[in-house]
Amino acid sequence: MHAPEEIKKSEYSKTESEPSIETRKNRAWSIGRQDKKVNKIGITYHQASDASAVASKGRVTALDHWLINQVLDTVGRPELKIIAWNGKTVYGEHMQNVPVVTLCDRASLLRLIIDPEMSFGDLYSNGRIRFEGDLSGFLIDTFARMSDYGTGNNLRRAVKGALHHTIGNTLSRAKDNIYHHYDLSNDFYKKWLDTEAMQYTCAYFPEEDMTLEQAQAAKLHHICRKLQLKPGDTVVEAGCGWGGLARFMAMHYGVTVNAYNISREQIAFAKNKAQEMGLADKITYVEDDYRNIKGEYDVFVSVGMLEHVGTDNFKTLGDVINRCLKPDGRGLIHSISRNQPGQMSSWIERRIFPGGYAPALSEMMDIFEHHDFSVWDVENLRLHYARTLEHWLQRFEEHEGEVADMFDESFVRAWRLYLCGSIASFVSGTNGLFQVLFARGDCNDVPSSRAYIYANEPPI
Repeated sequence: MHAPEEIKKSEYSKTESEPSIETRKNRAWSIGRQDKKVNKIGITYHQASDASAVASKGRVTALDHWLINQVLDTVGRPELKIIAWNGKTVYGEHMQNVPVVTLCDRASLLRLIIDPEMSFGDLYSNGRIRFEGDLSGFLIDTFARMSDYGTGNNLRRAVKGALHHTIGNTLSRAKDNIYHHYDLSNDFYKKWLDTEAMQYTCAYFPEEDMTLEQAQAAKLHHICRKLQLKPGDTVVEAGCGWGGLARFMAMHYGVTVNAYNISREQIAFAKNKAQEMGLADKITYVEDDYRNIKGEYDVFVSVGMLEHVGTDNFKTLGDVINRCLKPDGRGLIHSISRNQPGQMSSWIERRIFPGGYAPALSEMMDIFEHHDFSVWDVENLRLHYARTLEHWLQRFEEHEGEVADMFDESFVRAWRLYLCGSIASFVSGTNGLFQVLFARGDCNDVPSSRAYIYANEPPI
């Protein structure tokens, strides 16, 4: 494995003309520094006083009723009550104990007709659509009613294709995409992720009564056992987040890790934590793109990064793995996925995860096939991710006021919608979570059963 100083001489690390962090953040969030009416994720503010003012104006016409019914047909007519901008209930008047949606102005209704997926997120976030009730339960019910969710009818696909173009993940753009999401603030993520390893990926609940911290530790052990880690192994991690997996591998399994990430805030946190834990001699955190990985390793692992790669770059990722994995090496990729190829939520991609894409398992094979890698094992932890998100949402809501003070109310609503929508996507089966274990095609050192994954489980 290359020495740390040699690794850091990559093309990315030494680029002298690289824009400042503030410039990249402003570019990623699509705002100017002086624009006080747009928050960090690009949603225009809509003050409560403005919403109250428009709520008292304008009658509801027959055309408005027809448009509302069109929107309801699009989402499968979930059980809810709709209140229009004039304060009158226009749908579900006799329904009891159901969510209540208030449309604060006619323009919001028109936006829902033109582009429901993108507009609902923005309108809810900026306060022009108000929601009362269990948001995650409502979205789970809505997803279940929308039989065409994920692929969509022809009109919906046409609108998405015409209005929204996926955001790429070139070397330059990938940095902006990461800044948009992961460099919001380490303190923000500390408020609702697990307190032990800062894991922003699916936990593993082999026992029903596990805490989030226990389930995240169980996930890390699950990955390490699948990879059959042993003392002395060299590991490269692509996309290391706050560095929890690297520290866990080094501490519990005696391996040496080079961990790559392009989030400056995450790398700084990871380095400080490794120093505090006395692991700095076992882990090298590298602020660089996965495409610039150097050296040869016994193990390649990537947890929660593939969603930021994009299918156009899957063959490139396969090239990287091929050049860095030793002949007898093994690897694991852990990623959100889909049952079939399809564009992810346009609102999520624009407001939360720019450049994000959850691939189908068939698309993931582009990483492996061109270099004759053999897939050993595939596991879907879909419902484990739903439970993980429920824990995150509960903690997020407990810190709602603090998050609003850090950002604003619009940001709070946007992230609430993101977490609730994600719960719904995993419960409904729209999304899954695959762990794919692989090695080179001529590797015969394959366990005869999966017993090694579960035998002698270390205490959590």
